[in-house]
Formats: sequence, C-alpha cells, structure tokens
Amino acid sequence: QVQLVESGGGLVQAGGSLNLSCAASSGTFSRYRMAWFRQAPGMEREFVAAIHWNGDSTYYTDSVKGRFTISRDNAKNTVYLQMNRLKFDDTAVYYCAAKLVPVYAILSVTEAGYDYWGQGTQVTVSS
Repeated sequence: QVQLVESGGGLVQAGGSLNLSCAASSGTFSRYRMAWFRQAPGMEREFVAAIHWNGDSTYYTDSVKGRFTISRDNAKNTVYLQMNRLKFDDTAVYYCAAKLVPVYAILSVTEAGYDYWGQGTQVTVSS
C-alpha cells in the first residue's frame, strides 16, 4: 500500500508559477508509473502529465505542453509538477496518481492506469 500526499498548491496570479510535489509513503517508488490529473469545478477529472516508471519518457496534455514539466526524484520518493505561465483555466484540484508496474509497462494517460491517488492540492489562478 502507498499513500500519496500532494503539496505546493495555492493562489497565484496568471503568468506565475507553482511547483507541486507528491510524496509517496512507501513502496517500490522507482517502479511506479506516476501522473498528475486535475479536476476543475463542475468538470470531470482530466489527465495532465505522466512520467514513465524509469523517467525516460513523459507525456502531457496539449493544454499544458510547453508550460508544465513532470519530474521525479526517486531518492526522495517524490514526483513534481513544475507549472509555469499559469492560466485561469489551470485552476483545479490537482491529484497525484501512481501504480506499481512491470518493467515492460508503458505510461498511461487514463485514470484506469493508476491504483493510488492522493487527496489533491488546490491550485487557483487569478487575474
């Protein structure tokens, strides 16, 4: 079992930056497929970014491509989401997701690809 705890959210003006962190309590973190999802008010949860278990590949939804960067530090059991040039439409609760996967697994951009979820951290972008 793994607990995921997100942090780093907050209120930021449009054009600003935030760095979200997701700390895992235990498990074979280096073998976890990791991702960030977000859910805006009145909207369904959507995929934001994913990183392969070995960190050799990443994938982003088009709306954040070039602005967000997902990374991981296995020594700290932590995955990050650096968010730059934030827009009002980025306002949402951001969730960290993880799944222990075999070495041959590919990354996933769907909720079904993940077993563990954090409680979320609020990101609010104002003008």
